[in-house]
Amino acid sequence: MSEELVPRDDVRATLAARKELGEDIEPALVDAFVERIEKRLAQTSRESEQALRRKREHQKEMVLGGMALSIPLFALAAIFTGLAGVIVVCSALVVIAVVTAR
Repeated sequence: MSEELVPRDDVRATLAARKELGEDIEPALVDAFVERIEKRLAQTSRESEQALRRKREHQKEMVLGGMALSIPLFALAAIFTGLAGVIVVCSALVVIAVVTAR
């Protein structure tokens, strides 16, 4: 992870507060700190899921668009160039699917 879950200043502040307030308040400080970490993890997880969903939608749109364009291309290739043209159109569909899968 390139981004910190909790800023270092927060960690230092929590440790300083523990030193100042003593061990009596330590459980409350730890609970508050853990809660901040859990919130940040949940936010990161949501962001990751949204990015994955957007990528999958884009991939689906590209493949379906390529397939829609290939229908008239298949007809033209079959009429004017025969099997070689159909193979080229199929190859183009494969390339589109592979490139969008990355």
